[in-house]
Amino acid sequence: MPDIENSTVDSKSAASASQTVRALLGLRELILGGDLSPGERISELWVVERLGVSRTPVRAGLIRLQEEGLVEPIPSGGFAVRSFSEYEIRDSIELRGTLEGLAARLAAERGISHTMFRDLNDCVDEIDALLVGELSEETFSRYVEANANFHRLLASASGSQVVQRQIEKASTLPFASASAFVVVQSLDPRARETLVVAQAQHRAVLSAIENREGARAEALMREHARIAHQNLNRVLENQRALSRLIGGNLIRRGTR
Repeated sequence: MPDIENSTVDSKSAASASQTVRALLGLRELILGGDLSPGERISELWVVERLGVSRTPVRAGLIRLQEEGLVEPIPSGGFAVRSFSEYEIRDSIELRGTLEGLAARLAAERGISHTMFRDLNDCVDEIDALLVGELSEETFSRYVEANANFHRLLASASGSQVVQRQIEKASTLPFASASAFVVVQSLDPRARETLVVAQAQHRAVLSAIENREGARAEALMREHARIAHQNLNRVLENQRALSRLIGGNLIRRGTR
């Protein structure tokens, strides 16, 4: 009997967690997709009806999105969709770059396994192959996946779960991830040049890690993050690119 009771509890817990994840993903999509506008108060009842989940997971999802910075509490109760100044986005990018620089330094100083080094090299080899030939939308999509994988592997290579968790947290800040602006680069004629530079930096970071050059690895990785600043500038200068950017409607220009 106790086993049956425990199984029932586990099933209910799993179902509850599934509903919370569904609510979180649904809410994030509604915000980034423009269904909910910046400054708009989020009606829990509307979200419940739209997503087909109960209020409890919706509230849990809103609390998680507050932690990510996509929504903020309002004095009258509940939450409203946030907007983001370009300066806030730059600060988020800088934070991620600082943490990834630390990860690169730790990887170089502590050393990494042959398996990890091979995985990182395989990842940059894949990116090299993608940069040969025409840069189609499909190529950009595959580049986003490979680039994100490189950054995940680098965080893991630090050998520090503390650093890895903080990088993951920083990367969830709006527009702070390594691939936040890559897809819209397909509209920019300078895209190949930017990707080639980024790839050269990937290679240089791996070389520094292999040679146990901690300070160099850190500096290179922090410089690598600055490419996201350039991409942000280009997106803000191109209305078509901004309209293609997921969540682009949340960005405020030139305000602190």
